[in-house]
Amino acid sequence: MDAKLFTTDLRAGLYWYESTPRIKPTDPTCRLSVYPSVRRQLFEGFGGAFTEASAFCWHQLSSDQQERFLDACFGEDGLRYTLGRTHMGSCDFSLGHYDCLPDSSDLTLKSFCTDRDDRYLIPMILAAQKAAGKPIRLMLSPWSPPSFMKTNGDRDHGGTLKAEYRQLWADCMAKYVLHYRSRGCDVRLISVQNEPDAVQTWDSCIFSGEEEGRFAVDYLAPALETAGCGDVKILAWDHNKELLFRRARETLSVPGAQETIAGFAVHWYTGDHFDALRYVGETWPDKELWFTEGCVEYHRFGERDAVQKAEMYAHDILGNLSAGICGSIDWNLLLDAEGGPNHVRNFCEAPIMMTKDGAGFTLMGEYYYIGQFSRFILPGAIRLGSSVWNAGLESVVFENSGGERVAVLLNRSEESLPVCVSEDAVSGLSFEVAAHSIATLCWRP
Repeated sequence: MDAKLFTTDLRAGLYWYESTPRIKPTDPTCRLSVYPSVRRQLFEGFGGAFTEASAFCWHQLSSDQQERFLDACFGEDGLRYTLGRTHMGSCDFSLGHYDCLPDSSDLTLKSFCTDRDDRYLIPMILAAQKAAGKPIRLMLSPWSPPSFMKTNGDRDHGGTLKAEYRQLWADCMAKYVLHYRSRGCDVRLISVQNEPDAVQTWDSCIFSGEEEGRFAVDYLAPALETAGCGDVKILAWDHNKELLFRRARETLSVPGAQETIAGFAVHWYTGDHFDALRYVGETWPDKELWFTEGCVEYHRFGERDAVQKAEMYAHDILGNLSAGICGSIDWNLLLDAEGGPNHVRNFCEAPIMMTKDGAGFTLMGEYYYIGQFSRFILPGAIRLGSSVWNAGLESVVFENSGGERVAVLLNRSEESLPVCVSEDAVSGLSFEVAAHSIATLCWRP
């Protein structure tokens, strides 16, 4: 049996360490059973967010360092990312506030402006595509409509979209898609609103579930169709998992929403709630579930060590995948040594951080843990059924389109755990997952 084992053990200084598992009789007391006939979601890939902060940091690097960074994220020897997400207008991880439509009297979009996108974001996206050797499938998300379109007249502090500006804002969103596509960016997804239930001290806007559904059905979908971008999938929610089921029910109750909303996007900031994902998938099996944002927030998790931070990532990715997520997009691709730039000082850690002198970058523990998934579970993979012997060993199994099986196993305990991966009751691939490490087994049956 052709099999390889890849291990990341940060405490031992091992990064994607390659070894060969043993073939031996299956021990039922340490079995990971794989059920190839049980086939679940089609997986679209992994990626990260092209924020203005990330793009600004990347532009500060030398050309050699820029290439090294892109290879680390998108290259064959790196994370092999195939997905990306970016913001329409400013977000907290921007250099400051900006709108796409600065002229409040302009109802024809003649003053529509993408200068900030063209300066930092789009060049980085195009360079990433070159490094990957293929298009990066992109998701666009708005943090707020232009200030004059909102009830509070402010990009920040929530507020809602005024009824009289719904069509104009939908037209702006469609124009964003057109502009990015005209520059060579492969826009595939768009969300109605980033975190529509959060009033933030930065760019934010409130939508109820019903309002998201009505905006998508009556305004956004027609605007995309008119612009020739009707193939772009519309996602709702784009917020934390714990309210997902209720919001899905509210949004999909709007007439036409079942046909218009392709799925839902989620973040991780209020805990696991993997069952919420599972229940939505079971109730509306035709809807896609996407993970679109998560990070190590300094104000909550800044004191955790490198292993703890990396384990946060792996635990969430494993739970999301097992619950039906079809694509996983991390937050900022790159940040400076402070955890920004961020115009409201909402700093966080990214899997890749710039050095203090700004001349280079450092690969964090999260980077290597993400790689245990993104390097081996490829776009087009199908999740297979599996069960594991020990609750302390978290796992998920996929089959790539070429027939290769991939099992990712996380051990957050203080003890090394033996495991025997088996598709039958006779023999299996045996190895140990060290304490506080993550391992990926790739094999062909």
